[in-house]
Amino acid sequence: MKKLNIFIAATLLGLSLPVQAQFEDDEITVTNEQGEEEVIELPEGMTSNVDSLLQLYHTKNNLVPDADCALPDVNPVFETSEYKARLNRLPTIMEMPYNEVVQKVIDRYSGQLRRTVSIMLGAQNFYMPIFEQALETYNIPLELKYLPVIESSLNPNAVSRVGATGLWQFMLATGKQYGLEVNSLVDERRDPIKASYAAAHYLSDLYRIFGDWNLVIAAYNCGPENINKAIHRAGDQHDYWKIYPYLPRETRGYVPAFIAANYIMNYYCEHNICPMITNLPSNTDTIMLNRDVHFEQIAQVLGMDINQIRELNPQYRRDIVNGNTKPSSLKLPASYIASFIDKQDEIFNYNSDMLLSKRAEVEVVEPQQPTYTRSRASSRSSKKASKSRKRGSSAKSVTVRRGDTLSEIAKRNHTTVAKLRKLNGIKGNNIHAGKKIKVK
Repeated sequence: MKKLNIFIAATLLGLSLPVQAQFEDDEITVTNEQGEEEVIELPEGMTSNVDSLLQLYHTKNNLVPDADCALPDVNPVFETSEYKARLNRLPTIMEMPYNEVVQKVIDRYSGQLRRTVSIMLGAQNFYMPIFEQALETYNIPLELKYLPVIESSLNPNAVSRVGATGLWQFMLATGKQYGLEVNSLVDERRDPIKASYAAAHYLSDLYRIFGDWNLVIAAYNCGPENINKAIHRAGDQHDYWKIYPYLPRETRGYVPAFIAANYIMNYYCEHNICPMITNLPSNTDTIMLNRDVHFEQIAQVLGMDINQIRELNPQYRRDIVNGNTKPSSLKLPASYIASFIDKQDEIFNYNSDMLLSKRAEVEVVEPQQPTYTRSRASSRSSKKASKSRKRGSSAKSVTVRRGDTLSEIAKRNHTTVAKLRKLNGIKGNNIHAGKKIKVK
């Protein structure tokens, strides 16, 4: 984990101390006159590799650099008073105070993370409407829509070193507590819509506990138990900046990072950062499925890019919509919905044996008995031949009806698809109306 080394001390109490800053690849060090230092971790969303953002489908296919942006790639430096004035002008309910910690994180965003900011400014067109609607539903200040900026850099597939997942970086237990399903096939922490509503619900519950939005987002980072401990150690203080020294390292940088994220997502132009241009994809629609289907089946039959299906349905961990378990949603571009409905039988049957390999029934093979004498072997051979004749005498065939599938024929005749294939030498699912096939 990259780290931000900062000495806070009197700065957080509103006092001004001369500082010396030294920039390195993975950390920033600020030292006071006494040479004292403090290590503070940045949120993981600020330390993720920008290449992971560039691999997202919407980044590769719907975000392009702005060729008309003629801003120089230079990060200007402003007077402290200008940063304070800009933060004060933000239309927020939450306070956006300035101090040296906030300044250093702003410098990080406007300097080393300029390319990441450019991508996030383009990607926010996909996600901010979802975030805003969820926050509005729970009456949460809309400036909290920038929380996923520091949590995940707006990467729905982000996974932290401790397993927090998705845009809002839910841990497994918290996600399940707020109704997000997680199993071998599904992880709804990656679902932008469901995770956003779960996050808004969680933030609302935290506000009922603490009554202060700074403490709420700090608790979102490290858990309410750690905030209560810090409040107790600070002498029952309920001000984030008063309990600051008693917080975990990453949480000490969390609120400053949140303030810096609000700043950079609003004042990027003043720092000569060009947003990526967004070519929004076509409208999407959702259908509910009650059968399992693999993304590859959909992509091959409808002629789609499988990565686009993954992008629209990030909650499915193995490219399988598990409709057999319960009705499950599938989101597709609206232009493909009618085609999916018309071709759904073809989609479900396409290469299903290979892509959906869970067997519904298996035969148990009995172990062979060792041969002791020739007479016993002959006796067993005679018995097998007798059984074979009996099976032959009870053989049965049926004629394939128009529209029949192997599974339907197997069901009518109380057998399995595997047995039908074995009896008739059928590979795949190809059968023809009017043809006779053996059913036993």
